[in-house]
Amino acid sequence: MYETLIYSVAGPVATITFNRPDRLNTIVPPMPDELQDAMTKANRDPEVKVVVVRGAGRSFCAGYDFSGGFKHWDDQLTTDGKWDAGKDFVMATAQSESPTQKFMSIWRSPKPVIAQIHGWCIGGGSEMALGADIVIASEDARIGTPYARMWGCHLSGMWIYRLGLAKAKEYALTGKPVSGVEAAEIGLINKAVPFAELEAEVARQAAQLASIPVSQLSAMKLIVNQAYENMGLASTQMLGPILDGLMRNTPEALEFIELAENQGVGAVTTLRDTPFGDYSTAPKEEQPDPNNVIIP
Repeated sequence: MYETLIYSVAGPVATITFNRPDRLNTIVPPMPDELQDAMTKANRDPEVKVVVVRGAGRSFCAGYDFSGGFKHWDDQLTTDGKWDAGKDFVMATAQSESPTQKFMSIWRSPKPVIAQIHGWCIGGGSEMALGADIVIASEDARIGTPYARMWGCHLSGMWIYRLGLAKAKEYALTGKPVSGVEAAEIGLINKAVPFAELEAEVARQAAQLASIPVSQLSAMKLIVNQAYENMGLASTQMLGPILDGLMRNTPEALEFIELAENQGVGAVTTLRDTPFGDYSTAPKEEQPDPNNVIIP
């Protein structure tokens, strides 16, 4: 049994469902460890050929949970209540400790992984989802990196490697979100479909992949992954989390997290996003439909 997700298997398909729907599946300990463990289960199960990763409730994953001042990561990041750069460095770079590297168990899995995106898929949630082999989203989903404006940096680097220079730089500098439709158009994801068709489309894709021998799937995944590893993916993933630690501890970032702790996440995200008119400050028609819910 897991605290933050549900693992299930039906025939050749394993499904990992993030299960913090009341918090939009935001990332807290032990989610990175549990995802890595679930991926290990799927890879060790001889009956499983494909893995689907999705979120329960209204969203795939709304990034790292920084409500309450990010205190749930204190053991890994602070000493005597103060940021410890050495601890942060170790957490950012050690494969045994880094949340990013645990999420990259999706990338390293020899079996193909399909990310099923709906609702919000932002921040660390997008970094995780984009490590999948096939990414299918509902048309009204919103995928973005609001940390680009305050309190963070690219972690997995997948936004960079999935896009050309022009678009990678544009989204890195602005942090603006894209809909599922826009994400497919710019090549960030594979496909966008109406929410009503999302689960069926993911199941169809999983069934097609499951008709292929695991050895063949693994070989084709490895050759593509290795090409991106040769482009410097590992070094990008080392630099990104280190910069993320620095950007979480600038004077402006400390004010940001203090406000989040004292007045709530809504107060700081409104302050951050009002100049752009997006995320929670966007018109309702530019936000995910709250009625689109995944029930595990």
